[in-house]
Amino acid sequence: MSGALDPSAPASEADLAESVAGEGAMERHARFVDANMRRNFSANLIHGIFGMTGFRLIYAPTIIPAYIHLLTGSASAVGLGTALLQLGGTISPIASGTRVETRRFILPYAVRVGSMMRVMLLGLALAGWFLTGNQLLGVTFVLFLLLGFFSGAQRVAFQMLMAKVIPIRRRGRLQGYRNVVGGLIAAVLAWFAGHVMIEQSWFGNGYATTFLLAFVLTSIGLFALQLLIREPEAPARRSPLPWRERIAELPKLLHNPDFRHFLTAQGFATAARVGLPFWTIFVGDRLGLNGALIGGLSLAFLGADTVSNLAWGAIGDRYGFRIVYLLSLGATLAGLILLVTGTTAFPLYGAFAMMGVGSSGWMMASATMVLEFGAHEDIPMRLAFATTVEGAVAAIGPLVAGALVGLFGYTPLIVITFIALAVAALVTMTRIREPRTVDQH
Repeated sequence: MSGALDPSAPASEADLAESVAGEGAMERHARFVDANMRRNFSANLIHGIFGMTGFRLIYAPTIIPAYIHLLTGSASAVGLGTALLQLGGTISPIASGTRVETRRFILPYAVRVGSMMRVMLLGLALAGWFLTGNQLLGVTFVLFLLLGFFSGAQRVAFQMLMAKVIPIRRRGRLQGYRNVVGGLIAAVLAWFAGHVMIEQSWFGNGYATTFLLAFVLTSIGLFALQLLIREPEAPARRSPLPWRERIAELPKLLHNPDFRHFLTAQGFATAARVGLPFWTIFVGDRLGLNGALIGGLSLAFLGADTVSNLAWGAIGDRYGFRIVYLLSLGATLAGLILLVTGTTAFPLYGAFAMMGVGSSGWMMASATMVLEFGAHEDIPMRLAFATTVEGAVAAIGPLVAGALVGLFGYTPLIVITFIALAVAALVTMTRIREPRTVDQH
């Protein structure tokens, strides 16, 4: 293939930016993307709707913490379970990035890791039905670790796939539409799961039934993506290198000051999100933790998350996602204030709604900004680097948070969350430029 470097040649600066199709590859890639825009937009939309519906049932800060609390009655165990989910996602992104960045086509790999992630959901359902006691708890924690592992790998693969087929000017709208439809369905299903399936113990275990529903929905989304999407050949990719050599090159990504400061802001913003699983227990201590409360808080969080997505997407496409990142941190701060000051149901539900608004903006902005801090061929490793930083904080944080809550109550966790939000906002305002207005190469 013209323009490709010899993979067997010694590593050099030239290896860092291989042009796979020679001169004009980016132009040909852009034409392919434009020609297949409608089909690929629809494929990503359908996949996102079903995937988001299923995974939000699992990753909303309500059902999993309540499930672990039901099994153990311990805030520390809630922290451990949440940490295991995140720990797996810390291990896998860089390995996934090294595999994706040298491939002409990403879809086959993305489908494999996505399928394994869904198998873990099925495992959670089966464990809930057929195991009890310490066996159930042990298997559940192992499945959390594996779910996180494949989630981290999937995140890199699917974000890179989206970057290949959806131009930057359309990504905000795609994520907005996807999140609104998927989020609305997820909000209704989360309410139904709490009020009906969990409260009435459907099929003997309402939580297991919820996990099975998530498995079915996410599998439909993955099948639709595989069937519909048309993936172009990568316009630029890196030459294969031994894994250790590639890892040794990762610090070069930090030469970009905006990306470097973004990682700092992302670390503190992730630390602020550590408290999310514990806020369900916090509100449950005040109002009584049961299926109805879990369903109501899930609806408030996911409903607000959903409604805000169209606004976040439109703002991001028009003005860039730096402003979305800042506004989402502000919304999360407002939710935390409501949580701390509220003593009745209305402000506490409002707190979860505001945190849902902040969560949707933060997830959209962080996932999109990282695609823009440099060259196309470096996207997989930027995604891997950012996901690893986020995962490391999210893995350690719940353990610390669980211990703090168990020993001293919620006050230290609340103070740490306030500080982390403030630092993340300050770094974003003073150190990170909007990547669309800056030459990032």
